[in-house]
Amino acid sequence: MTAMAAIEDFDVKQTVLLDGSFGPKEMNRLVSVLSEDASQMDALRDAAGELGAEESKGTLSHAGRVRLGAAYYLLGQYEEAVKCLKKGDGGALPLYYTAKSLFAMGHYDEAAKNFDAAQKSGYSADECTLGRAEVYRCQNKFEECLKQLDDLHGAVEQTAEYLYQRGAVLSQTLYGEEREQVWAYYERAERADKNHPGALFGLALENERAGNDEEALKLYERAVTRFPAYTGALVNLGLLYEDRGQYDNAVKCYQRVVDAQPENLRVRLFLLDAKASSEMRLDEETQRRKDRMNQILNLPVSDFELSVRSRNCLKTMGIMTLADLCTRTEQDLLASKNFGETSLVEIREMLTLKGLSMGMFAPEKPVPDVVDIATLPPEMQATLERPATDLNLSVRARKCLNRLNIQTIGELVRHTADEMLECKNFGVTSLNEIREKLVPFGIKLRGE
Repeated sequence: MTAMAAIEDFDVKQTVLLDGSFGPKEMNRLVSVLSEDASQMDALRDAAGELGAEESKGTLSHAGRVRLGAAYYLLGQYEEAVKCLKKGDGGALPLYYTAKSLFAMGHYDEAAKNFDAAQKSGYSADECTLGRAEVYRCQNKFEECLKQLDDLHGAVEQTAEYLYQRGAVLSQTLYGEEREQVWAYYERAERADKNHPGALFGLALENERAGNDEEALKLYERAVTRFPAYTGALVNLGLLYEDRGQYDNAVKCYQRVVDAQPENLRVRLFLLDAKASSEMRLDEETQRRKDRMNQILNLPVSDFELSVRSRNCLKTMGIMTLADLCTRTEQDLLASKNFGETSLVEIREMLTLKGLSMGMFAPEKPVPDVVDIATLPPEMQATLERPATDLNLSVRARKCLNRLNIQTIGELVRHTADEMLECKNFGVTSLNEIREKLVPFGIKLRGE
């Protein structure tokens, strides 16, 4: 049977839900299946949800609490795992995974006691010893760690976990050229189990220290496919993603840690920073797209090879740029004298090549009525008919008026402040400048 067939033949949800045999064999199988097919995590979450509902009603059996605690452990929800496992049947398996959960939470002394209790209750002495060795190593009690490892003999010495622990303790005590021994242990551990999270994490860390960031990245990515993943692997991978500007991926790594360890303030800060950087990157990307679009929209229609009839029509309508063209509908053009379907097709194709279309920026709502100049006093009529250049505006403001094809003061005051601010490179400073220039004439922009 192939590995994929074995995975498909194993029902994660039913294994967790159904009463029956549930021991180290089932846990190891769950770990293997989840690591090979991460989509199975949904089935595990569903099973945990159903058992959790029974637990909240007080109807879950002791054996059910063990299975629920084991599911929480695999999901990285260590605090919930400990609560359930301690209410289990008091057997060797719940004691062992209580120890593993406590270790993951950083409660090392309690973890060591539970490894002792699990061993006395009949759980594998080798695995409990390896668990204690890891506890002592993380407490910097290297002599005690090595003593635990030295007490192990036989087949366990060829397992990935044993080889990883040997390499890890040497990694924290050896320096310089002696680190070759560390690499050797990690490589042997990886050969013994290509998916061992510790071996992959150790190799990734050594590669990162040696400046091999690309190889480290690949190893960390492999390491975090295991459930539960090493916190160090998730954090280091997140940092590498941030270095590459892949903030969304970094957020996913940090979120997995925070979901399992809500009290981990350091990683919570990493998560906040990554989210802020991701949002900033999105803002920058949005601005870049906007700038690219503005460059296209500001292209003069004269830059394109159009027929004489089309060019004359656009000129008559005051259409100077692609932006002007996009504010007009096909009906607007067809209403122009001597403009027919042939010219319309020609212009439509020109816009399509630039990712634009007719009328895409046409006002969605009718423009509010504007006061008829003819009904105004002669003095006001004269003011509105004066050229906009009489306002002596700054270069930036004048360019905006040109883009909007504003020739007179009357055409200027038909625009709202928001319409002016939508013009490229036109900001609040330029807007206030125009407002000040209009004050002596006793007029304002539309809507003010």
